[in-house]
Amino acid sequence: MTWRRTFVATVVVLAVTASACATPREGDDRQSRGWAHAFYWGTATAGFQVEGDAPDSNWRRYVQRSVGKPAPFGGGPVDPYANADDFRHRYREDIANAHAMGINTFRFSVEWARVMPAPGKWDDGELAYYDDVVATLRRNGMTPMITLMHWVYPGWVVDSGGFMNNLDAFSAFATAITKRYAGQGVLWVSVNEPVAFDAMELATGAIKPADFDTFLDRVADAHRTVYRAAHDADPDAKVTSNEGYMSPDQLAPYVGVGAEPTSFFDRIKDSVDYIGFDLYTGSADDNPASAQDEATPWTIKLQPEDIYYVARFYAQRYPGLPIYVVENGMATNNGAPRSDGVTRSQYLDDTVFWLQRAKADGIPIIGYNYWTLVDDYEWGSYRPRLGLYSVNALTDPALKRVPTDAVATYTKITRGGGVDAGYRPVLPAARCSRTVGQDSCAPLDPSGPVASLR
Repeated sequence: MTWRRTFVATVVVLAVTASACATPREGDDRQSRGWAHAFYWGTATAGFQVEGDAPDSNWRRYVQRSVGKPAPFGGGPVDPYANADDFRHRYREDIANAHAMGINTFRFSVEWARVMPAPGKWDDGELAYYDDVVATLRRNGMTPMITLMHWVYPGWVVDSGGFMNNLDAFSAFATAITKRYAGQGVLWVSVNEPVAFDAMELATGAIKPADFDTFLDRVADAHRTVYRAAHDADPDAKVTSNEGYMSPDQLAPYVGVGAEPTSFFDRIKDSVDYIGFDLYTGSADDNPASAQDEATPWTIKLQPEDIYYVARFYAQRYPGLPIYVVENGMATNNGAPRSDGVTRSQYLDDTVFWLQRAKADGIPIIGYNYWTLVDDYEWGSYRPRLGLYSVNALTDPALKRVPTDAVATYTKITRGGGVDAGYRPVLPAARCSRTVGQDSCAPLDPSGPVASLR
């Protein structure tokens, strides 16, 4: 999840002018072959954020030297990592919980630091662990969605110049993993939220501001490496990156009033099989970005209808490519009820309703992942809670998974292909959404057609 938007936005100003515009390939049939489901109902996790038992990595080192100190993104001191959710040893339980909800897609990351603890040295035991994650998902009829770079890389990479100076090593890792799981219906995510990754590297001191554009160039190179490797191993492979969407209103203080949405996909649109985006917060006349505090995301007004606007934005910008919501979720403050009274169940129902409206209006939505299955380590803090299952990582040694109200709701949604017939959104629409500029100001009609997502 990207919840430190303000810091990210300070570097996006450079991305607005740095995007290299690639040309889509002619005769592209990327939408036609190799899709396992009519609709992908998913949930999402990430290795470092849930696995526990963390190997030596850039993020393990950062947390170890920063616990108790002010986080560079605001929002309080850095929490100890503890053992996160211990997904490393409890993945079968978590996969079973996801399966029981009717989820057919499960996103996780193969951690480079875990499987390659030293240059060129593979850990067979950790590879076997990921093999069993994939096998367990497939036995349960679920599609693995595998992220290869979710901001965490081995300590030895840190020692040899960091991610942007070790692209050959990442290529060897990505090539081996895509080959290992070729032909198993995997949906690949190359690099998680590239611009946010850049911002995290800046915030944690891994790169300098002058390295910003070079870093994004290397991320684009890394993505293309994954794309080539996956397609070399399996011609029907499906590869994307997932972009953390930010609105022009959120960017305006940094790039000038009237800024237009930009996209990392402009750099890589010749090497993606589907468009993946993440959406957590929007802005509107009655929810101005200037009044939002990303350090406390549970205080920000929710705009579930924005999922329609943003999906439409990507469909118009990249015609012919399927659209997948790789991350979307609602934060609470350490599990406490939100002050606006909105429940996770209500937010999920409203969001899915607007996805169904988008599909009915011809927007090629093929999948949705709720972030996240279990409360996780949100890059220095356990305070933002987004899980379908609540876990008290710092206070409960048993790490008990406690279902939130959204578990029953998501189960009903996946079984019915969407919300109940006749459902209407509970949350009032924002007044003139600015999430996609003027294109999202006109109100959507909740009485319009609704498509089944199955």
